[in-house]
Amino acid sequence: MDRTEKQADPQEQPAGPSGTAAAPARIVTLTAGEFVLTVNPVDGSEIEPRRPGTDTGRPAKRGAAARRARDEAARPPVLPGPPVPATPLLERTEERDRLVRLLGRGRSVRLTGPSGSGRTALLDTVAAHCEGLAPDGVVRLSGRGCQHPQELLYALYATVYESAEVRPDRIGLLARVRDIGAVVLLDDLEFGGTALDELLRATPECAYLLAAAPDTRGPSDDAHLEEVFLGGLGKADCVELLESGLGRPLTDAETAWAADLRFASEGLPLRFVQAAALLRRRDEINAAAEDDDEDEPGVFEERPREAAEVPLPTLAEGAAPAALLASRVSESARAALRIACALGGEMPHHAHLPALVGDTHADTAVAELLGCGLLTPVGSRYRLAAGVARQLEEAGYGDSAPEEARTAARHYAWWTGHTSVTPERVAAETDAVLAALAGADVVAAVLLARTAAPAFAASLRWDAWERVLRAGSEAARKAGEVAEQAYFHHELGVLALCEGRLDRARAELEASIGLRGALADKRGTVAGRRALALVTDQESAAAGAASPPLRLEAPPTSPAPPVSPAPLASSVLPALPALPAAPAAATGPTPLAAGEPAAAAGPADTTAKLPPAGSTGPQAAAAAAAVTRVAPVTPVAPVAPTASAVPVTPVEPASPGVRRPQTPTTLSQAFADAFPAAPKQTPAPAPAAAPARRSDRRRPALLAVAGVLTVVALGTAVSLAMGGSADSPEAPAPAPSRSTTSNPLIPQKGPSPSGNDPAPEPPAAPETPTQAGPPEPTAAPTPGRTPGRTPSQRPPSTPSKSPTPQTSSPKPTETSPAPSQSEPPPVPSETPEVTPTVPATNTNPVSASAT
Repeated sequence: MDRTEKQADPQEQPAGPSGTAAAPARIVTLTAGEFVLTVNPVDGSEIEPRRPGTDTGRPAKRGAAARRARDEAARPPVLPGPPVPATPLLERTEERDRLVRLLGRGRSVRLTGPSGSGRTALLDTVAAHCEGLAPDGVVRLSGRGCQHPQELLYALYATVYESAEVRPDRIGLLARVRDIGAVVLLDDLEFGGTALDELLRATPECAYLLAAAPDTRGPSDDAHLEEVFLGGLGKADCVELLESGLGRPLTDAETAWAADLRFASEGLPLRFVQAAALLRRRDEINAAAEDDDEDEPGVFEERPREAAEVPLPTLAEGAAPAALLASRVSESARAALRIACALGGEMPHHAHLPALVGDTHADTAVAELLGCGLLTPVGSRYRLAAGVARQLEEAGYGDSAPEEARTAARHYAWWTGHTSVTPERVAAETDAVLAALAGADVVAAVLLARTAAPAFAASLRWDAWERVLRAGSEAARKAGEVAEQAYFHHELGVLALCEGRLDRARAELEASIGLRGALADKRGTVAGRRALALVTDQESAAAGAASPPLRLEAPPTSPAPPVSPAPLASSVLPALPALPAAPAAATGPTPLAAGEPAAAAGPADTTAKLPPAGSTGPQAAAAAAAVTRVAPVTPVAPVAPTASAVPVTPVEPASPGVRRPQTPTTLSQAFADAFPAAPKQTPAPAPAAAPARRSDRRRPALLAVAGVLTVVALGTAVSLAMGGSADSPEAPAPAPSRSTTSNPLIPQKGPSPSGNDPAPEPPAAPETPTQAGPPEPTAAPTPGRTPGRTPSQRPPSTPSKSPTPQTSSPKPTETSPAPSQSEPPPVPSETPEVTPTVPATNTNPVSASAT
């Protein structure tokens, strides 16, 4: 459809089977959650946000009449031809009463039984007895092919609510099904465990009767379900069921044969329905043979004459009667069986059989096969009974399966694309269409998927819609149909967007846009870009909902109370009256009273100190000006000046300061500030430091004195070590000469009271050549002798208390004598030593006269 001219484009209309142009394509508008979906079979579906004010509101529930009409539509259709006799329900009265009683109490029950045990017939009987138990009546659902509970929830929602062309999102779905109160009969359940728990939790007001095979996964331990097992029939019930299907009492041979059959089939009702069909065909053949015996055979009769009487089938034929029954039905019925084998056991609607088989009376084949027990009802359709497909394939009915599947695919491609076929009718043939799509070749599969996908989307069977799109995309890729592959990718992207799977939607739409761009498909590319822009908007909205925007500025905080900046400034320096600077020079600060202690000073007093008591003049004015320049942090009321100063006492802060929030400087800090991983506990403020003491100011001086003493001690130790090394026996030394003159050691004298003692006389040493360079320390002194001073040092100014001994030692001269016994050999030194003359260096007259 050309949206610009609002006219049909003949190039966009698919051609019918005869080559003529078909009617315009169907365009359906649906409401899917927060979106409006327009199903366009030509260019692809279009999706846009729902406009404000277009909310459909809460849907209404169906009334009693609408529910009955819905139940009739959910049952298998009435078949043309002779009516099929109803099969009686035998030996199931106890199970039926128990199930009705449990469902009436609101309990959910899981009915387990093998295929052919009569589960579907028992569900029909229970449904008739549960009318009026729940406000929303009885709901019949089929779980065949459903692997997720969401599909069943949507089916339940569509059955109870009048929701044409409306499909809620998951949140809306759960809100609607929670209010449903009904007895739900679910046949052919195929899942269990946590999926079954999800189904039960989503509908707490519903009572379920779940029919499942024994090999189906069981419920979890948390599921409160009653278990009922359905077994086989007894011997009497088997004979009664056989006589009911045959229409006459059994002979002795037939009764014995029935007993053996019950033992082989474990009393399954389906086997006796099929056995009854075998005996009926046997009676018909025998009756026809008797009629032929009365007539003379013709001369040109081509059909050979059969035996007069057909014997009873063997026990093996009775346990697997599908091949024998198929050989005794009409040709149209056998052709229908071949089609069912090609479609995986799905029997098409009887209205399609004339076109598929090529016989105008083939629609009666379904009733014929149903009466033989080869078909069983499943929801609103029929399929081959349990075990029949395998038996027919062994008999050769599956040899033509590829040809039959291709024929069915081409037929359904034409039928689903016809405008006279409603989406509801296509939805009723979902299983047959999917089976034909799976068994057809790639060309037929692409054609069928292209025409069936819009119908499934319009009928709200989105599970089938997705399966058709995926199968069509794979078939188009294998066939090389780029345009069709782009269409399937576009539809998959739109479907994922409707279901909230944004990553999948983006991938599919980008693939579709790329393929359509290569084909220069302008309209298709525009539709894909619109949907992709909507995906981007949804991603942005989801990101915004998941995390609020970052605050790059500091969050507003309430004004904090005034905080004292530092303990020293707030506790040591109290608030002083503000004194003007000009009058301070004239009048000066108020002097302290006599004997009044000064204020305790701390480290902050190094910049400004109070003048001492009684001081006036410029010194006091400067001190007052210095004090006034230090502004207190905490504003207080000015204090009136008094005659005498008040002693300053340290004041502890009343409460710890409040830490002000810091403005984040990086994006990570801003993100951490906006989204803290865990509530952060405010660290306890550090305790205020105590006022500084007077001993703190003496600490540096004490440390300096300790360092000096340490250096002196280290120097003494080094000197003693060097002297000991010089007197060691390993050091070579010349032999000392013997001298008769005694050379006593010079005693150590303390400083004289005058403070002008002469310098000690160093021993004479040989002259050494003068070397340039900085002076170096002399050799270590000999133990027991007082080391001599260097020429550069001045002697102490304090005179000694006792006079220095006279002429006990030789006068120092420039030429040093030979070393004696009492004097160790001199140690060579790089620094030249000059013996000082005492009179030249001593300027004190007292020490000079003593000398």
